[in-house]
Amino acid sequence: MPRDRFTVVGRETACHIYEGDGVRPILEDEVRVKYRPTRVQFPEEIGGWRHAIEEEQQRNEALGLPHRWNNDRFAVERVVVTRTHLDEQPVVTVSLQDADYYDFLTTSLNLQRRQKNGLTLRQQYLEGEDPAHAPAWMNCSFGVNVAVETGKDGCMLFSRRSAHVAGPNSSRWNSSANEGLARQHDLTEDGRTVSLYAVARRALYEELAVHDTDRVELELLGFGLDLENHQWAGFFRAVLPDLDERTLRLRWTRGVTDKWEHDRFEFVPADPESVLGFLADEPPERWTPCAPALFYLALVRGAVQRADENPAARFDVETAEQRVMEARGL
Repeated sequence: MPRDRFTVVGRETACHIYEGDGVRPILEDEVRVKYRPTRVQFPEEIGGWRHAIEEEQQRNEALGLPHRWNNDRFAVERVVVTRTHLDEQPVVTVSLQDADYYDFLTTSLNLQRRQKNGLTLRQQYLEGEDPAHAPAWMNCSFGVNVAVETGKDGCMLFSRRSAHVAGPNSSRWNSSANEGLARQHDLTEDGRTVSLYAVARRALYEELAVHDTDRVELELLGFGLDLENHQWAGFFRAVLPDLDERTLRLRWTRGVTDKWEHDRFEFVPADPESVLGFLADEPPERWTPCAPALFYLALVRGAVQRADENPAARFDVETAEQRVMEARGL
């Protein structure tokens, strides 16, 4: 079952918006993360691929060569969306189980690799079936992506992934900050669940030096599925009322936990026409699959807020998009 793809400024992306339109946020209390401490199980052939990856990384480490360290992650069993009984607020349940980084590499690096049955992983599990219902071992990544707006100078922050970051999204424009769910950091103290809002705050701190003492207006806007790399994503908008470009750049000169993950930042006026113009002016191959969808939802949410929560304000963003396309002959 093919999934529709988000389109903006005349470009079809590889991102499917699974839930959310930016008009209203998904409340923190309406996000239920269920964790089952059971490891994903690969089919025998795919398990052999994983074993080969682990051996290669261990050899590289022993020889003092660049290698990828393994860390505990989560696999997504399923994402289920329902509504509350009376006011029809979205309710999202994300079910997780145990996986690690080598599990993620096993599938993400091998989507085009042919199995003994003649089919690639992509053909069998993502094109021949509904990718949103792929088996858990195909879903060893869930990323929290945050679109940041600075309140003092009214800018949207775009971050470009460093060439040093492993994977297909290196050297591409991405969300302002993002983090993959990790068991070491994100399991609650009782080891029973994960707070996606807490992961978003961790992303802001580790990648942008936004501290707990900074005011942050944080909202979850939706969930997406990267159809190119097969990765689940949560879409957040964070407004920083007391911060601006100058303050953040000064902080970055003094050190950031994950400074190496980005090599360039752009602050763009946060009005729809400026943001969509920036999206249009950068070639499509320079964007990660789901970043344009994230920033679009953030624009819609901002427009609705400025209009006293009038849902019709989302069309202000569409009007701005039309102006951007007309000005560029798109």
